[in-house]
Amino acid sequence: MRLSTSRYWREIPSHYRLIGLKCNTCNRYSYPPKPACPYCGSRNVERVELPKEGKLLTYTVIYATPEGFRDQSPLLIGLIELPNGAKVISQLTDVDVEDVKVGMKLEAVLRRVQVDREEGLIYYALKFRPKLKS
Repeated sequence: MRLSTSRYWREIPSHYRLIGLKCNTCNRYSYPPKPACPYCGSRNVERVELPKEGKLLTYTVIYATPEGFRDQSPLLIGLIELPNGAKVISQLTDVDVEDVKVGMKLEAVLRRVQVDREEGLIYYALKFRPKLKS
């Protein structure tokens, strides 16, 4: 991952929190935030923090991982639906491939993504794991 240190620090809020979009015209939520609603095209939108829990709609397993992610192979990438209807694509963590099931409850957790050996910067972001029973 080639990302300048200053750019990474500017983007920390979006990496550490699920910041999405709420349309004040059609009242739908989406992720990631954009200048206009992807459903109705309205620019009457606001950035909001989205729920950190959801359910797995579908997933894929990536065995041919790119350089910098080989220590995390295989990568599990899931499409997660949040309670407000927003959908998020995210890496799944803390789960084995054979234990992943469509419909399982997930929660967002902060995890290390990569270490930039040249700059010494450690990248973190939200990933989703199976929801712990409470």
